Amino acid sequence: MSLALFDAVASATGTLDLFAWFQGAPATPAEPPRLDPVQLVLGASVPVKIVLIILVAFSLMCWLVIGLKALHVSRANAESKRFVKAFDASDGFEDLAKNLAAYRGSPFARIFATGYDEMVRVTRGARAELSDAQGTHVETATRRAAAEEITHLESWMNLLGTIGSTAPFIGLFGTVYGIMDAFLSIGNQQSANLPVVAPKIAEALIATAIGLVAAIPAVMAYNYFARRVGILADTMEGFAADVAARAKLGGV
Repeated sequence: MSLALFDAVASATGTLDLFAWFQGAPATPAEPPRLDPVQLVLGASVPVKIVLIILVAFSLMCWLVIGLKALHVSRANAESKRFVKAFDASDGFEDLAKNLAAYRGSPFARIFATGYDEMVRVTRGARAELSDAQGTHVETATRRAAAEEITHLESWMNLLGTIGSTAPFIGLFGTVYGIMDAFLSIGNQQSANLPVVAPKIAEALIATAIGLVAAIPAVMAYNYFARRVGILADTMEGFAADVAARAKLGGV
């Protein structure tokens, strides 16, 4: 063999393959291409891409609502504890009403403000015990204010519930479509080899995984906030009755 031919074969096959060529053995097969999840997503079919975009948007909205809701509930709980202590220690509604600005994040403070305003309105500013009709009116106003505060605390929780219940099924739709596409590829190419089936199956399972990633935090957060809001709601109903009872006595 000439030196030029030797160099050409060596550069084309490498030293290991060249040794195998001299021995008459078959050359080492090339390493099979690896499946990259990012490339699978970028190369997925249009319906699967739409499913993935929807699920990613659901996941982002879920975490945004979780963050905002956590701040909302934590602030309401902390400032409500402070306000209830001030309410129990106060000598009258007038002194407590002067410091309401310090409890802006407390739903209990807004319930008290509603009851105090109604008490002042029906008595026209006079500090006196309320009649039965006036007391019933103030109690109705405080209970209505408590219901509004509960509704406000529950805001955006329906979105968490919707994401938690629908995201797995949207991901399942992407999975079903991906598997169907894999079977269509098998039929069109008349081959069931892994290089034909694996990419389609993999992108289908990615849709399922992202659906679960969006749904699991949403369900957990919904249950957590529902319990926290339920505790505050029970306390607020009792507080509204307490405000109405003290208002009947003239706000003492």
